[in-house]
Amino acid sequence: MTGFAFALFYVVVGIPIARWADVGNRRNIVSLALVVWSGMTAVSGLAQNYTQLLLARIGVGVGEAGASPPSHSMISDYYAPEERGAAMSIYSMGLYIGILVGLLLGGWLADKIGWRMAFFAVGLPGILMAVVVRLTLKEPPRGGTGMVSDPSAGQGYTFKETLSYLWGSKAFRNASFAAGFCAFAGYSSLTFIPSFLIRSHAMSVSEVGVALGLIIGVSGVIGALSGGFLADKLGKNDMRWYMWVPGIGVLISLPFSLLALTLESLNAVLVCIFIGNVFMSCYLGPTIAIAHHLVKPSMRATTSAILFFILNIVGLGCGPVVTGMISDYLAPEYGTESLRYALMFSCLVILIAVVQYLRSGSALPKHDDERRGADA
Repeated sequence: MTGFAFALFYVVVGIPIARWADVGNRRNIVSLALVVWSGMTAVSGLAQNYTQLLLARIGVGVGEAGASPPSHSMISDYYAPEERGAAMSIYSMGLYIGILVGLLLGGWLADKIGWRMAFFAVGLPGILMAVVVRLTLKEPPRGGTGMVSDPSAGQGYTFKETLSYLWGSKAFRNASFAAGFCAFAGYSSLTFIPSFLIRSHAMSVSEVGVALGLIIGVSGVIGALSGGFLADKLGKNDMRWYMWVPGIGVLISLPFSLLALTLESLNAVLVCIFIGNVFMSCYLGPTIAIAHHLVKPSMRATTSAILFFILNIVGLGCGPVVTGMISDYLAPEYGTESLRYALMFSCLVILIAVVQYLRSGSALPKHDDERRGADA
């Protein structure tokens, strides 16, 4: 499942699980999600036809949708507000580690042991990790790291109340769509840059897999960690930096992304992709951190689910689809170069994200002793 199908499935499954996580034991929910996610990944290797594989992939989606919202909520209760940017970024860098391992080892595993055993090889260890999570993690008290005591920490809220609380926050509205437009550019690039490198720079499929696996994986980890730690450092004195850091970071990424699409030298192109992705990868940790800062402790899992629904609708749902449509529209006149221009368009969408991050920052107070919803 990709695009709108994934985003719609995420909201159907992810938000109810997040609602559960806001009132239930989050450690157990994360552990269960890992079992489902990993188990259904392994089951994919047993599929005998398209329908069976689709059902297995749906199971993977259920587990994936149920993992991050309760994890984010626990992280916010493990770490103080001034540490959450880094903590969320460390969690988020798993995405880039996954890309690194997947692109480098996925094809090799399938070639060595077959695609069915490859599913088992990557799925079964996750079940062991679920046991580790269940036995070693402690369920933290809700709101336990807040700088100001919050008597509503254990109070439950309806979905309507949570959505109204969030939508009344100018900071959250702008931050969530800023993240969505960053994802628009990111998912478009991840989908079509391999084809661009093959068409315009004569790289082979295997060369693209190795090069992009290393570039996106390593640069993504560097960018994610740098963005989180820098936002925490600057945000101690002025919390608006939690939005300004990603806004400035993704803006710096833009010229490098455009250069990667225009330079003739392959080595220069790959260097620009690396540098651009370092800055492009800085946004997610600070965005999640500020979203959790704005809401009540028992709204945090649902807040993450809503944030990621918007991110997936705008980013995954629209990004690759719109970029592909533009490429097809330009193809009769520009031929194989149409993809270059379509990707340039997807890069320019970053400018919308920059404006929204700056607007989100302007809606935040300079100092906020964990008073959530101050701009509501």
